[in-house]
Amino acid sequence: MNRAQTKLTQGIDWPIVGLYLALVIIGLMSIFAAEYRGDDNIWQNIIHLNKNYSRQLMWFGISIIIASVIWLTDSKFFTATANLAYAGGILLLLLVLGIGKDVKGSHSWLVIGGFQFQPAELTKLCTNLALAKYLSSQETDFNKLRSRLIAAAIALVPAGIIILQSETGLALVYFSFFLVMYREGLPGVLLVIAFSGIVLVLSALLVDKQILFIIFSVITALIIYFSRREIKRKRSRLLVILGVYAFCSLFVMFIVPFAFTKVLKDYQVRRIEVMLGKENDPKATYNTRQSMIAIGSGGFWGKGYLKGTQTRYDFVPEQSTDFIFCTIGEDFGFFGSVIFLAIYVALLFRIIHVAERQRSTFTRVYAYGVASIIFFHLAINISMTIGLAPVIGIPLPLVSYGGSSLLAFTMLIFIMLRLDADRQMVLR
Repeated sequence: MNRAQTKLTQGIDWPIVGLYLALVIIGLMSIFAAEYRGDDNIWQNIIHLNKNYSRQLMWFGISIIIASVIWLTDSKFFTATANLAYAGGILLLLLVLGIGKDVKGSHSWLVIGGFQFQPAELTKLCTNLALAKYLSSQETDFNKLRSRLIAAAIALVPAGIIILQSETGLALVYFSFFLVMYREGLPGVLLVIAFSGIVLVLSALLVDKQILFIIFSVITALIIYFSRREIKRKRSRLLVILGVYAFCSLFVMFIVPFAFTKVLKDYQVRRIEVMLGKENDPKATYNTRQSMIAIGSGGFWGKGYLKGTQTRYDFVPEQSTDFIFCTIGEDFGFFGSVIFLAIYVALLFRIIHVAERQRSTFTRVYAYGVASIIFFHLAINISMTIGLAPVIGIPLPLVSYGGSSLLAFTMLIFIMLRLDADRQMVLR
């Protein structure tokens, strides 16, 4: 390698590049395995882009070009344009509401020429940049409530617009930014409150509302009784206890039913109810059951590459996108699945390592955002395929078929690599 080449690649984190390429290659192989039939003319399909694997290969080529452009861009460009990128992302999301195209029940796609893409995927990148810009600002005091509310709004505004596009799954990913805020000083009690909210939702779905009301009343009465001495010294504690009691009661009586009747779609409600055992709808469970059968049929060592029958013969719907993991599980078994997940874990730990070695708050926040987004996608997608979460349409990062997703994750990772290469600089 000559001096010019050395200077060009100086500072790049090669372990992350290697893990990135490994996941993309595994994705291409898995999409090919899910679609390949013995009489296929592979080169003809690649030339004419007839198959998902050929289109994914094309998007990989575009992603590499975009990654190269990012690597050649000055790091300060990303800090200087972070807010502009966020405004552009919000504008794209609003544009989708007006002229977007419906695809598989979601109004979240834009069609430009012969290509269609999801702005919601790209907006994750824009939101991550804007959050990093805000939290690294000298004017931001994250110990103050106002700053925390602004940071939360940066993450939740695009999520709210995406929900209006009937893409609840992708909207949930934006909650991953709260992990970033926790790293930057968000009190742990707020995470406890969030967990308590999840418990309340599950309680509202699984337990009769009258019984819940009685349980809340008994718990509140006991807390008041055992805290009577503290309440005598400070009357405001009684108001806090009664306030929490009132909120919990209203939450399970009105807010959860409203969300399940007015916000979520009927099929989403059915999937959640099936997952919780409240309903046994064969149509709602078909995708998950077929995915679990495919994964289970792989056994410990798997059936071998291109030898899986469940995924190759269309028993599993959406096997190139949402359920790509079952292709890996069937072909390579439990052993191969563990190795595959270990690559993701290694990538996440390496990104966290990169985040913690930064002098710049901007780069640290941005890198944690990348790790949080990948973690949320990974956790939810794998949980969907093995029946631990409802099917909400979240792709597996860098592996599932989808040009918008592959391009967005490539940009997320390579902007982080570009920022990390200049880690001796303090970027704001």
